[in-house]
Amino acid sequence: MTNMELTAIAVPAAALAAGAVSAMLYGRKRKWIDAALIVVASSTLAIALADIRLPQAGESVAKVTTDASGGISEASLLAIAHAQTIALSGDGLREAEWRDLPARRVQWTPGAADQLWLDFPRSIPLGRIFTLTVRRAPSQAGWRLQLLAENKQVLADSNLSGAETQSLSVQWLPPVAEAMVLQARLLDAAGKVIAQGPIPLQVKDPTPLQIQGRFDAPSFDARALNQLLADGNAVLDWSVTLGKAVARSETARAPLTAPNAMFVDAAYVEHMNPSARGALLAQTRQGVPLVVLGANAADAAMWQREFGLRLHPQSPTTEKEDTRQFTVAGTVLAMPPAALNPGEDANSLWSVAARDSKKQPWLWQRDLQHGRVVWVGVSDWHRYAINSPQALALWWQGAMDKITLAGIQKTSWRMPDPMPLRGLRSEVCVEGGTAASAQPVDGGPALPLLARADKADSRCGAWWPRSAGWTRFDAAGMEAPALEYVYDVKDWPAWQRALRRDATATYAARAAGDGGRAGADGVAAAGRSLPVAPFALAFALCMLGLWYRESGQRQ
Repeated sequence: MTNMELTAIAVPAAALAAGAVSAMLYGRKRKWIDAALIVVASSTLAIALADIRLPQAGESVAKVTTDASGGISEASLLAIAHAQTIALSGDGLREAEWRDLPARRVQWTPGAADQLWLDFPRSIPLGRIFTLTVRRAPSQAGWRLQLLAENKQVLADSNLSGAETQSLSVQWLPPVAEAMVLQARLLDAAGKVIAQGPIPLQVKDPTPLQIQGRFDAPSFDARALNQLLADGNAVLDWSVTLGKAVARSETARAPLTAPNAMFVDAAYVEHMNPSARGALLAQTRQGVPLVVLGANAADAAMWQREFGLRLHPQSPTTEKEDTRQFTVAGTVLAMPPAALNPGEDANSLWSVAARDSKKQPWLWQRDLQHGRVVWVGVSDWHRYAINSPQALALWWQGAMDKITLAGIQKTSWRMPDPMPLRGLRSEVCVEGGTAASAQPVDGGPALPLLARADKADSRCGAWWPRSAGWTRFDAAGMEAPALEYVYDVKDWPAWQRALRRDATATYAARAAGDGGRAGADGVAAAGRSLPVAPFALAFALCMLGLWYRESGQRQ
């Protein structure tokens, strides 16, 4: 049986169609020999143009079985290298293991089984909310997710899901900066444990922000923002004009070597002279975001002229409907919009950077060479500084993530494996720097770091963890060591199964993307190509014969 790529049918079909039309025209003139030559010529041309492959005699198939832990024998690995097709039984291998194998066609039908996917950050700065999301397949009703401390105390509970759902999430605010191993457990409606396992989390001390603040009109909002930044250990250079000759200034406790942002109110920009405003924009073009609190904006013409920002007045009749609402850690924060706010003009240089819970915009931005100008279009957040200080702090943390540019980090660690397992191959990567190897601090050989085509600016090394628990890595030129948690082989079996199935499906798709042609000896696994030369020669002879007959008839 022949095997032809569907994408290669169009050109041969066009050759056949042209031949059929020509043969029909010759047939109407009763030139039957000429019509036959045209039919043979178009047929041989179509065969020569088509990528027809003949079945490979004696195609080798490697029968591979992986056990419940994803183990595979050395004999199976050798068989894969010399085979053209893999007949797979089980859940397959991990992504790092499949990457070391050549692309082969996969015959695999995964069986029905419960699967889990865990999604959570492995490290967060202190003061940020930790979110754990667990997804199950298939969807089920009547289950709940709990996050437990190391002493088994319940830190967060999703409560029982009455409707059928596939995923549940819990949130928790870590109180201290340290490396910890929490526990997550899934319960059914009767309270029976479905699954339970470790959740490693490294809480780091946050890098202090460097913020400049210039305000030409005192407000409770600016005061509340100042207090939030100060409580977050930010380095502040802050100045507020209280009157014509009175100003309140707060000098930075340390030099601002790389400011993360400059906060101003709209009145400060409107009252600047053109040269000072030009200097402010020059600083923004160099990479320091300019954040404008738009509550006291009054000169719409200036913003249109200098910033390309078209402001629209807030209609009094829709003030209640336009109130922005934010749900943060279970608390609803309602903030009125600024008196003048941008519209949603798709052709504008400005774009919406954030929306509230009702999908209404409240944050706009435009790029300015290496920096950005950001417009904050809500006010009265100071009302929550007393009754909901934690929710307000978290809201501003989320806003700062959207506003400030990330600090320039010359070197960083990357741990691409979502679940390193004891005894199974994993990876350690570094980005930037000149480190040639990574050294496990708790012992073991150094890991050579090599460039990877699929990871730009990164170098990675293979790693086989010896024991479960935290492992620390160090490398020359890195700013700080890395900390990675290794799971035991008995941890989260349903998650392990899901990861292996995802990796196996990705490998099968990659092999299919090669057209199934990566055979054991570089020969097409789908079979050898049909020789083209005989058909091309037959086409040439037919066309030559047709020319001879046509020239003889003209004489």
